[in-house]
Amino acid sequence: MPGCCGCWEVLRPPRYKRLVDSIFPVNPQDGLVKNNMDKLTFYAMTTSEKLDRIGMYLEQRLSRDISRHRIGFVFVAMDALDQLLVACHAHSLNLFVESFLKMVQKLLECEEPELQILATQSFIKFANIEEDTPSYHRRYDFFVSKFSVMSHNANRNDDVRSKIRGAGLLGLQGVVRKTVSDDLQVNIWDPVHMDKIVPSLLFNMHTPEFMSMDTESPRDEDHPAYIAEMVFRDLVCRASYGNVKSVLQPVLCHIDNHRLWVPNDFAIKCFKVIMYSVQIQRKQQYGYLVIQMVMSHLDRHTNSDPSIKASIIEVLYESVLISAGGSVGPSVLDVFNTLLRHLKTSVDNKSPEGEKRNMEKKFEEAIINTIGEFANNLPDYQKIEIMMFIMGKFPLFGQSEDTGFMDNYLQTMLLKTLLKVATKYKTVIMNNAFPPEFLQPLLRISQLEEPGLRVVVQEILHTLLDRHDNASKLKTVSIPKDVVSELDLTLDKVPRQDSLFMKKNGNQFYWHILDNLQMESNKANNFEAIYCTMCLISIEMGGDDILVELIRLALDIQSVTVESSLPKTHKCCNHAIVAAYLNVVAQIANLSPVVQYVSDTLELRKKEAPHLLPEFAFNRSNRESSYPNEDKVEEKWLFDQTALQELLTECGQDASRLSVPIAQRPHSSMGIMIHDSAMVSSMSDIGSINIELDSIESSPLLARKKVEEITVESLKKMLAEDQSVKREEEARTRQEILERFQNAPFEEIVARAEAKSNRFHDKLYEILELSPPSSPDHTKENQSAVPVFEMQFPSLYVY
Repeated sequence: MPGCCGCWEVLRPPRYKRLVDSIFPVNPQDGLVKNNMDKLTFYAMTTSEKLDRIGMYLEQRLSRDISRHRIGFVFVAMDALDQLLVACHAHSLNLFVESFLKMVQKLLECEEPELQILATQSFIKFANIEEDTPSYHRRYDFFVSKFSVMSHNANRNDDVRSKIRGAGLLGLQGVVRKTVSDDLQVNIWDPVHMDKIVPSLLFNMHTPEFMSMDTESPRDEDHPAYIAEMVFRDLVCRASYGNVKSVLQPVLCHIDNHRLWVPNDFAIKCFKVIMYSVQIQRKQQYGYLVIQMVMSHLDRHTNSDPSIKASIIEVLYESVLISAGGSVGPSVLDVFNTLLRHLKTSVDNKSPEGEKRNMEKKFEEAIINTIGEFANNLPDYQKIEIMMFIMGKFPLFGQSEDTGFMDNYLQTMLLKTLLKVATKYKTVIMNNAFPPEFLQPLLRISQLEEPGLRVVVQEILHTLLDRHDNASKLKTVSIPKDVVSELDLTLDKVPRQDSLFMKKNGNQFYWHILDNLQMESNKANNFEAIYCTMCLISIEMGGDDILVELIRLALDIQSVTVESSLPKTHKCCNHAIVAAYLNVVAQIANLSPVVQYVSDTLELRKKEAPHLLPEFAFNRSNRESSYPNEDKVEEKWLFDQTALQELLTECGQDASRLSVPIAQRPHSSMGIMIHDSAMVSSMSDIGSINIELDSIESSPLLARKKVEEITVESLKKMLAEDQSVKREEEARTRQEILERFQNAPFEEIVARAEAKSNRFHDKLYEILELSPPSSPDHTKENQSAVPVFEMQFPSLYVY
């Protein structure tokens, strides 16, 4: 009997197997045997070296139950595995995990939906466990593929299909969560994985339920669309700076492959999710990567249908709206250059009028709006730089009629872009808003032949000049009796910086105004826009220092109009502008005598020359017969320079400059592309500094007299030339001194030194003779003393 008992002991199963067997009930519906499960858990925790064997034995039982279709015991086994995973954190857990993952894989390979869902739930629990030891060999390729397939499940039963898709999406989230925090495991950001994960999420998001979701309406948290959005947000949030592109590239490819750009509602919604996700994680700088990816994708669609390009630009626009100032990134000019290149490409596409041309126009407008939003995220100084950059894109005038048309259209688009950027700029100091590199090209652009383009240039000036929202109140040329109250103008004291700016650059504005008013292609809109510019200059920069120049501008306009050969309509508009402008300047400067004089002249015009008033001149229903037959304008209808000079003197103004006309630059029909190098001096201050360099008598570097404009580059050149001449002279002087001391006799050297010393003593004696004595007593005491400068020193010290 003892021997028999020993034999039975050998055949007895190991304890871990007995503990595993004891957790399974007779009826699987009863679930785990709780007491026995506690014993198994305690055994696994105290003897961790047995954990891997427990896992292998559970795997064997699970495989047997699956093959026999004993589904109830499968649930019991997975429940036991889940509890062991949560309870045990031993160093040997890796071996147990391998068995666990094999069991999960077997369940996922089953066709029964309930088993696939069970496996997914177990995997999600496992993904939430933080392991103490790293795993070097574990791979999740199968799980990524299987969960992606489950996310595309097409079961005919809606409820089953929804559950399987939801399980697959949550399984993908579990894979990402398990691998993203462990650098030693598989790189989940590789394209081979992202090309499966991201399309699976987007496939489930592209549903009516997702498109109708908003923050106010209740959500069905079990719907695959909601789960997909949640997992997608989590995926973007977990992406590091270097991995954002790995998520975005499959998104763009998915939208391309499924032709989801037109309409672009889904694309916009997806990128809103992306942008808000990076904002939540305080990764505003990541927004630039999103913008950069969309712009690069736009480059790949250069030759695509304009509707697709317009949709991509709209997505870009919506993304920029969400971005918190970091959308442009470091390469600012590169961003704007890319958008302007697409704008030019669209303009150059000479498609006939029709639906395609309309889509191109929509694309162009979308680019302009996007550039404006980009500029809105920039600091003010960069907005000026961007406007200068846009002006550098203006084309030369074409020779053929067709090319000229395309040039005009491109100029229109560029000016609209310039205006959109200008609306985002908030002017504080005029000197910052109008640097010379920006002001001069802008005013040259204002001489374009197309009247509609000139109106846009004036609107740009209005946007930058107007700091008190007065521009909209000055769009119509009128003569109110009380300008400030009737037009509700906002006035403020002119800063000194702006007065200095106007003294320096006022001449350029006056030239611009005079030249524009002489153009025969002007329409009523052009005259009204120029009038608004004149009034804004007076309001924003019309200090006492330049008040006389502002009135002189009006007199010059009047004089040029009288002597010109402009049509009657243009002359009437110019005279009306002068009258309305003088009325505004006199009232805002509170010059009561001038206001009265202007009022008297206007009353006379009402009686004898109503065609010189705004009510008639800007009446768009006028016909040729409405104007008087004679072009002659009587002197009494005009504003007299002498009378205004006397009135200004009476008001305490220095009116002497009123008699000096503004030096006018002749109007050029070639427009903006002719650069005038000769600048005329300003009538009030140094508006543009000119110097005359005489012939060789004054400078050995010049052979003839010429006038040269002083710029930074010219000053650098002159300074370099002066320094080179000075260096040559110094070198020559050093050489002469060296040769003298080397070759001249010693007596000659001493004589030169004595002569130099005597000259110094003589000059010092003259200075001391001219200076009065400090006091009489002091002078009397020192009369007998020999001055220091008259003392005779030994010849040894005279050198």
